[in-house]
Parts: sequence; structure tokens; C-alpha cells
Amino acid sequence: MEHITLLLAIVVVTALVFDFTNGFHDTANAMATTISTGAMKPKTAVAMSAVLNLVGAFLSVEVAKTISSGLVNEEGIQPEVIFAALVGAILWNLLTWLVGLPSSSSHALMGGLVGATVASVGIGGVNGGVVVTKVLIPAVAAPLVAGIAAMLAARLTYKAGANIDEKTGRKGYRAGQIASAGLVSLAHGTNDAQKTMGIITLALVAAGALAPGSNPPVWVIVSAGLAIALGTYLGGWRIIRTMGKGLTDLQPQQGFAAQTSAAAVILASSNLGFSLSTTHSCSGAVMGAGLGRKGGVVRWSTATRMFVAWGLTLPAAGLVAAGSELVTRQGDWGVAAVVVFLIASCTAIWFISRRQVVDHTNVNDVDAEGTEEPAGVVTTAIAAVTPPPAGTVTDLKATIPAPAGEDTASTTPAPAATV
Repeated sequence: MEHITLLLAIVVVTALVFDFTNGFHDTANAMATTISTGAMKPKTAVAMSAVLNLVGAFLSVEVAKTISSGLVNEEGIQPEVIFAALVGAILWNLLTWLVGLPSSSSHALMGGLVGATVASVGIGGVNGGVVVTKVLIPAVAAPLVAGIAAMLAARLTYKAGANIDEKTGRKGYRAGQIASAGLVSLAHGTNDAQKTMGIITLALVAAGALAPGSNPPVWVIVSAGLAIALGTYLGGWRIIRTMGKGLTDLQPQQGFAAQTSAAAVILASSNLGFSLSTTHSCSGAVMGAGLGRKGGVVRWSTATRMFVAWGLTLPAAGLVAAGSELVTRQGDWGVAAVVVFLIASCTAIWFISRRQVVDHTNVNDVDAEGTEEPAGVVTTAIAAVTPPPAGTVTDLKATIPAPAGEDTASTTPAPAATV
């Protein structure tokens, strides 16, 4: 009994550590565009996001119930399995944070849980139908739906603001960005904080402290909300830089469209109990908004690296979790070995990150390397049919090759540099 009690305490603490990493890993989802367009100061933005994440944690438990009683079969699952799952998820979160790639903390947790469960009781311990309908399908649909919605919304905002003074329009859209960023933060709390609630509830059920099918206790909801809020306040500045400046260059109109579209998708999924990746939704919305402005581009080299990370999240976290489960099942010394491995790995990643510090003072600085690339086929095709933003005039002569021998230096303006 003492072993189970100690292990359960380790699982709860590790789950809250994961929730903390989830907070700073996903701060970019709500605040990257608001910070990159200058609508809010970086520290103010993450402070507001932290408070709203905490509030959002109390609004629903549908996603928590999906995690705690839907993804895997509760019978036969031991606390060691959940601990191993959290180890895989935490390490993947930290590795992707180190390289500044927005990846799904949700999928890292689910991949870890599935991998540890398979290693413990076999493939039969996983509810395949739930994985497909509430994890894999939303993973593909979310960025597409949010991206298309954001692209259409961006076009609509430019069209609606065509007759508005540019300075007034920018001021209004920045205010809209702040409101929509708050909505995304609230939505993030309702979705991502619940994942930790669900995993702790599953651990309590596995240890016999709760009956199967129980809702998260109040202390679980409060602790998970506080952990994700604290992580959010510290800010995942590396990922904020990538999402705010690395994927595309956004104007306030586009930032407003991206955040509003992402919030709508996340809130709808939370209401349906889909354990949606807020990262997928927000990244898709940012790219869609980037393509919604005439001349807007998406940096597909950065997007490709991000897509690769998305594809690796489930299997990578699952493999680490499966290996951790094999060690923890050896008894006390196995659990201790995995704890030491986790602490050592986290410490090493932190020291490596200190070689090039990214914080609120330089989050909007963009490295020269990788920020200039020609517009791809997709960007060019979409830009060709996208109406220009308010107040701009398309110079047709700049797009038509001049006849041989004609001097265009004095009549054709230099084309805008493409990224």
C-alpha cells in the first residue's frame, strides 16, 4: 500500500509538471499573433492568457472524461503506466520547445498513454474507435477547418474595412485581437487543462482511490488550472517567435481573423468532448490568415518542419513511454531510475536552451536565416485570387513583362520582397 501511495503521489506531481510544460508550450496558440503585431506587450499578453486559462479550466469536464474513461480501458491500468505516459509527453514537449516548433501537447500525452498501455497490457487495452474518432480525425480536420475559416475571415475583414481609415482600422482590429486572444486563452483552458485533470483522475481510478467513470475531484481541477496558468505566464517564447513571425507575417486584421477562427474551432470541439489539439487549430488558422491577404505568404519550409513534428508526436511519445513502462514495472528501483532519467533529461534540455536565450525582450526578433524564401505554388495561386487589402492599388504594369528594349526603371516600381 505504501508503494502504491508513493507512486500515486509521483504520478500526480508528474502530471502537474506536464500541465506546466503544456502551459508554456501552448502560450503561443493564444498570444503569438497578438504579440507579433504589437497589439499587446509580451508580458502583459502572457499574464492575461494565464488568468483566462485558469478560468477556462473550470468551465467543462467533457475532455477530461474522454481522457480518463475513453481513450484506454481503465481495467488493468496501473499507476506505473500513467507515470510512463507522462514521461514520454513531457520529454516531447521540451524537445519541441527547445527547437521552437509548435507541436501538440495533447497528442504527446495521448501518444504516451497509448504507448505505455500497449507495453503494459497489449493493444487490447486501447479503445481504437475513440482514438480514431476523437483524436486522429480531429487532428487532421482541425487545422484544415481553422485554416479555411481564417482565410475567409481575413478576406472578409479586408473587404469590410475597405472604406475605413487605415489608422482607425488598425486600432480597432488590435482591440479585436486582444478580445479574440482572450477567447483563445479561455478555450485553451477548457480543453488543455482538462487533459491533466483526466490523467490524474485515471491515476486515482487505477489506484482504487476513485470509482471508474468518476468526474475529476475539485482539488484536481484547481491544481491543474493553477499549473497550466503558471506555465502560461512564464511564456514559451521560442514557440511564440515561430508562430508569430516564423510562419507568416500578419497584420492586425489577419491576427484578429486567425484568433477568432481558432477559438471557434476549439470551443466547439470542447463542447463535443473532442480532445482537440489547440496547436493544430491555431497553427492552421495562422497559415490560413496569412494566405487571406493579397501578397501574404506562408513560409512553407517552417511549416514543413512543423508538419513533420506533428506526424512524429504520437509515435515518439509512445515509444519513450513504452520504454519507461518496461523499466517502471521492475519495481521501486525501476520507478526511481525513470524519475532520475526524467529529471536529468529536463535539466540537460534547459542548459542547452541557455545557449541562445529567447524571452520577452527579443521574441519579435527574427533570425535572418530561413526568413527569406520564394513564394511557393500554393501561396502564388491563392494570392492571385485574393483581393488586395484596404487602401492598396494593384499596379498591373508591375505584373506584366515589359517589351524587349523598353526601359522600365523609371515607370515600374520595384516589386515587394517576398518571403
